[in-house]
Amino acid sequence: MAEPSGDSSSTSTTNTRSIGYMLTTVDNPFNPFTQFNEWYSFDTSMGYHSAALLGRIVATSDELSDADQHAAIQAAIDEIVRENVSGMFRKVSETDFESKQLS
Repeated sequence: MAEPSGDSSSTSTTNTRSIGYMLTTVDNPFNPFTQFNEWYSFDTSMGYHSAALLGRIVATSDELSDADQHAAIQAAIDEIVRENVSGMFRKVSETDFESKQLS
């Protein structure tokens, strides 16, 4: 999940609520939204380097608007998940973790 700054998220707006998306792996036990340091440590220690992968795939530029950059990041996350030969990568939203916290 990585923007050039190392953040691997994308945001889109639905109604008035902003929904963020992240690229993660199926075995990472950490919430990348609230436990990013732990998530990142696990991801790199396992050799996935999801943020670096996203950074290589995303086509972004300082010349793009914020909305266009977010759209490019979202497209890159979708491409990685679609071409997911190993089956390790998945796209998650903040709401995926909210429902688990209520349990």
